[in-house]
Amino acid sequence: MSKLRVGVIFGGRSGEHEVSLMSATNVLRALDPEKYEVIPIGITRHGRWLTQGDPLTALKEGNPEGEAAAFLADPTQRGLVAVPARDSKLRRDLARRVDVVVPVLHGTYGEDGTVQGLLELLDVPYVGAGVTASAVGMDKAMMKQLFCQHGLPTVRFATVKRREWKHDPAGVQRRLEAQFPYPFFVKPVNLGSSVGISKVHGPEELAAAMDLAAAYDRRILAEEAALDCREVECAVLGNDEPVASVPAEILPSREFYDYAAKYLDEESRVIIPADLPEATVREVQRLAVAAFLAIDCAGMARVDFFVGRDDGRVILNEINTIPGFTAISAYPKMWEASGLPVSVLLDKLIELALERYTDKRECRTDYAG
Repeated sequence: MSKLRVGVIFGGRSGEHEVSLMSATNVLRALDPEKYEVIPIGITRHGRWLTQGDPLTALKEGNPEGEAAAFLADPTQRGLVAVPARDSKLRRDLARRVDVVVPVLHGTYGEDGTVQGLLELLDVPYVGAGVTASAVGMDKAMMKQLFCQHGLPTVRFATVKRREWKHDPAGVQRRLEAQFPYPFFVKPVNLGSSVGISKVHGPEELAAAMDLAAAYDRRILAEEAALDCREVECAVLGNDEPVASVPAEILPSREFYDYAAKYLDEESRVIIPADLPEATVREVQRLAVAAFLAIDCAGMARVDFFVGRDDGRVILNEINTIPGFTAISAYPKMWEASGLPVSVLLDKLIELALERYTDKRECRTDYAG
């Protein structure tokens, strides 16, 4: 049998560009060359799609009635380009079909539903959440509102628009201080890997934290700090019937698990499996699956929690629809501890992508009246 052609997309226009490159390095290494023809697809920080050196491009369907055209994925061009005739050598060189795509993109323009929407338009199966779940999973404010509607436990939070902060910083400060005490966290609504996040200990730190978050997004999330809690994560795998892994506990080298603690320091530790009572493990797994289903996720997700040190209370923090696959990332390590080594995990993710694609093709796209 011929090998499945797997496109791996990485890089991108995001503050998490470097993290994506680290994840892609491990994914490319772990994909079984006996099963897959792997096609790397790099996206620069400015959004240029690089395939030179790796003979790769998305399949473009021509118009048999005239000259075909396609929009470039390159945002620096913003234009249509002519597609060579179907029988031309150039067309044959360009049109290498991709059977399934593995997006290893973290943050904006990749994890937020944008690339997923492009792949839907191209009718290409892809690993992970669809457009809606990706967008909700990236938008921390929408995510938490949805969790609340499903009755899932989360900390108190408030959303501030960048425009509000610029025009009335004193009013915003009064509103936030009325909602929860210091310390609290300030984050960009749409980003991950703890980029742009600050722990605000008092009024004198608020302006810098708000300005930092506003540099990354037009909306800012302020949320209550979960004090005296352990940081716990759980991996989820599946489509309509997802399952949860053994959980992990994060022991950050800093006050909280910021970007440096995740990727730069060598003192942060991940304990797998987490040393938790069995009842707490079951509750973490139950809530992880519930969060996954609440946003209609697919394929994979890492769900983050706070667990009270004294009372064992489990609080849902957030869901990540494209979890890291770096050498230190917890998602593949949790599944390895649950009996799925990373190569088998990727096999399963590709199977789930094809399963979801087949299921979606049962939907009609015409209407006869």
